[in-house]
Amino acid sequence: MTIPHTLARAARNAVQTNALLQDPAALRARNRPQLRRYDVMSLMPDGDISETRHIAPALPLFEDAFCAFSRGSLIETETGPVAIEDLLPGDRVITRDGTAQPLLWKGSTTVVPGRRDAKGRSHRLTRIMAESFGMQRPLSCIVAGPSARILRTPGHLRKIMGSQPALIPVREFVDGMSVIETAPPTPVELFHICLPRHAVIRLGGLEFETYHPGVNAVRVISHAMRALYLNLFPHVRELSDFGPQVLPRAGDGQPDALSA
Repeated sequence: MTIPHTLARAARNAVQTNALLQDPAALRARNRPQLRRYDVMSLMPDGDISETRHIAPALPLFEDAFCAFSRGSLIETETGPVAIEDLLPGDRVITRDGTAQPLLWKGSTTVVPGRRDAKGRSHRLTRIMAESFGMQRPLSCIVAGPSARILRTPGHLRKIMGSQPALIPVREFVDGMSVIETAPPTPVELFHICLPRHAVIRLGGLEFETYHPGVNAVRVISHAMRALYLNLFPHVRELSDFGPQVLPRAGDGQPDALSA
């Protein structure tokens, strides 16, 4: 005898419901957004330094603002190279055009690169060995986070980007020899910084970008999430306050358009 479709559907629903009743934590975990702790230091209008701690969603837009540089990364400043963990808002950072801009914002968070999150994403690091890109480029080993971008175009992207300088995700340079992917099983603290405008800075002989959400950020974030995101940046009120990108950059295999 053939079981009617309505009875078959009812049986399936009963099995699924029974599984959830046996493990109610599974339902809670499915609907609960993953959160992360973000630490922020920012320069206030009166020159004071504000330090705040935030609990916000562990979403790519949020995490990319904090996951570019590892502890010990040496940033070129007016007073010489300074480890990123020792940089303070107000310190003047040397940019690619030779000018010095004050550090307005520094964010940090802690990730475990060897552990996948609930959505299967990981935060693998990229280790760039000394002189991977030429003499003193970099001067010593650099460990970059997943959101770091370098002003350099790898061979396999030159047809896409052309001869125009562009900011490329550091993972695109992994070759398994001088640039390798690494995923330690222990917590790693990562950082990112903002200057008054998007810029290229020097780090150990290589040129990396400062933080910018990208020209398409406004299209992928809801109004409520935008307010939560902007709360992490006391020096801006709107996404447009980040200003234009200094150079086009690649992301997800396609170059972002250069903002006006």
